Amino acid sequence: MLTLTLNLSCVEKSSADKETYNPELMATSKAETLKFTSGIRAIFQDSKGNYWIGSHNEGVSYYNGKSFEYFTTNEGLSDNQIRSIQEDKNGRIWFGTAKGVSVYDKGTFTNYSTKTNEPIYEWNSTNGDLWFFGVEEGGINRFDGKNMNYLIFPKPVNESPNNSYGVTGISKDKHGKVWIATYGALFSYDSNMVTIFDHKTLKLKDNELLHIRSVLADSKGRIWIGNNGIGVLLMEGNSIINFSDKNNLIHPTSTRRGDKSPPGTLEHVFAIEEDSEGNIWFGDRDTGAWKYDGKALTNYSISDDPTKPMIWTIYKDNKNNLLFGMADGNIFRFNGNVFEQQF
Repeated sequence: MLTLTLNLSCVEKSSADKETYNPELMATSKAETLKFTSGIRAIFQDSKGNYWIGSHNEGVSYYNGKSFEYFTTNEGLSDNQIRSIQEDKNGRIWFGTAKGVSVYDKGTFTNYSTKTNEPIYEWNSTNGDLWFFGVEEGGINRFDGKNMNYLIFPKPVNESPNNSYGVTGISKDKHGKVWIATYGALFSYDSNMVTIFDHKTLKLKDNELLHIRSVLADSKGRIWIGNNGIGVLLMEGNSIINFSDKNNLIHPTSTRRGDKSPPGTLEHVFAIEEDSEGNIWFGDRDTGAWKYDGKALTNYSISDDPTKPMIWTIYKDNKNNLLFGMADGNIFRFNGNVFEQQF
């Protein structure tokens, strides 16, 4: 059942980079099932137990346990591509989109532009726990409670002009350090200094192209880096290894440049998460889900659609359920033995 209620929308512009939308005067659609088909890029369960689901190009769905409500640019979102979802200490829900940041608070959307004419090079001059993928490809956005600040990455010396530093993933470790994945390098920030891990620092071979798509700082202090082409890199203390290569999960004929890979390989890792038992899970673009229990790796096929096996995101909810967002618009839950469709 799909119901649609149409009303007039009201937009209040409070500044050049901030807009406020009032949902009580906006279009609202509800459905009994999840209707996304473009792919699930973000999943989040808020402090009240509600789920927020971000799609590749269809906006956001809100699930209260009974029905799904949908929000798009028509209802006030900055953009319909949702890259991240998080909640602040006041219970507001923040959406990082392809064209800015939107926050939902008590029936109102407020949008912040992530483009700026005043980039900040000194990260320590800012504060705030909310970080967002920047629209620009040279830095990251940080919200300080009032302003959306754009922080510039310290680029490697003699960098290649072909390198891109668009943000693809953000993870915070147990000490509060922020790890930021970009296509061309990994950055860390400990509230004092920004450190860069590039092709040279990560000890890559000349034929290996760094193209980072995900990062996870796990409970043991390890840093897992998912690449599109060269698999998983693992940083543990002062040690850096190619985890996929070490476990013979890169095909001998692989170009290591992002080409489609055969079953049984772990070369294109777009999502990484740790479950409640400490197992590390990888979502591969071509070969499904992989679980690493500290000793062995197990491969699972999830999607029923063989043309869309890609796992966009892996999320651990408030009850430690592990949810997998797929490129075909479905969400699966791992019940400890097999995968079941959740939404």
